[in-house]
Amino acid sequence: MVAPKISEWASSPAAFDFRSDTLTTPTPSMLASLTHASLGDEVYLESTTTTSLESRLAKLFAKPAALFVLSGTMGNQLCLRSHLTQPPHSVLCDVRAHINVYEAGGVASLSQALVTAVRPSNGKWITLEDVKKEVILGSDIHYAPTRVISVENTINGVIMPLEEIRRISEFAREHGIKMHLDGARLWNACSVPDAPELHEYAALVDSLSVCMSKSLGAPVGSFILGEKKFIDHGRHMRKAIGGGIRQAGLLTAMAEVALDEVFLGGRLAETNGYAKRLEAKWRALGGETTLPVDTNMVWLDLEKRGVSMEVWMEEARKRGVRIGGGRIVCHYQNSTEAIEKLELAMEAACKRAIKSNANGEKAGDVE
Repeated sequence: MVAPKISEWASSPAAFDFRSDTLTTPTPSMLASLTHASLGDEVYLESTTTTSLESRLAKLFAKPAALFVLSGTMGNQLCLRSHLTQPPHSVLCDVRAHINVYEAGGVASLSQALVTAVRPSNGKWITLEDVKKEVILGSDIHYAPTRVISVENTINGVIMPLEEIRRISEFAREHGIKMHLDGARLWNACSVPDAPELHEYAALVDSLSVCMSKSLGAPVGSFILGEKKFIDHGRHMRKAIGGGIRQAGLLTAMAEVALDEVFLGGRLAETNGYAKRLEAKWRALGGETTLPVDTNMVWLDLEKRGVSMEVWMEEARKRGVRIGGGRIVCHYQNSTEAIEKLELAMEAACKRAIKSNANGEKAGDVE
């Protein structure tokens, strides 16, 4: 007898997946929202579901205008391209920034810009002092002047403090440099106790992008926000790179459900709580993390604990848990059962490390 197939709409396959918060899946309430979505053509500005959500987000972030785009990468690149109109120019950012590492060289190919990648001296986020050491000012023809400073929040799950962004922003404005915020996970930064509001971060930058498919769990899309003229330019560039969308309401209806149910519904506090729980378990086993656990990410220092990557991945796999290495990313569709299984994997991996150390072997050799 063949077992009945479980609907992935009712039971998300992401429940036991800690590789990324991009792996969340649409929910039944998102599916239900499609019956009320506008079927108007968004390129002709006839998708009322989309324009309504754009207006709502513009108010939430206290920015004049917003634009729906297909991905966070598209959003960041459109913002940078709209700021950078005539080379030579450069973009200063954290060396680990998404725009520098994970966007297929888009800054070079779309904006013809040099990236000045800055390593944060505190190991967590770039500071004004870091920026001042690397920023390119003046008119020396040997250099591509800094025209945009891009910051990211969260960066590897760590919250970049509002005050540090303010310091950099004041410096940037003093020198006529634009500020962009990759706020893909800004939702998480604003979901911890006593956190600043979304609009407080937005007030310090000329543009920002926020992702609906990472922390919030919508299937597709991001929004960029800024002045109306800036967003109009972004809309034009979006069309130029093939991002014009027809029945966008099918996507933005689900994105609005994600906003209401996850961010405004308080689910990110639960997500961040999962990460804190896993951090506490790892530390109880004698482990350390390579970065602070501010939000939904836990970076395990496997090497210091004596646990090989092979053993760690194997113990997680045995328990039906998917991980992407030493980085654990929690999301609102994880379950208590999944957290418990990951804790068991931690225990087993550490036991194997202890046994291997006692025998003078590698952890991966011990069964």
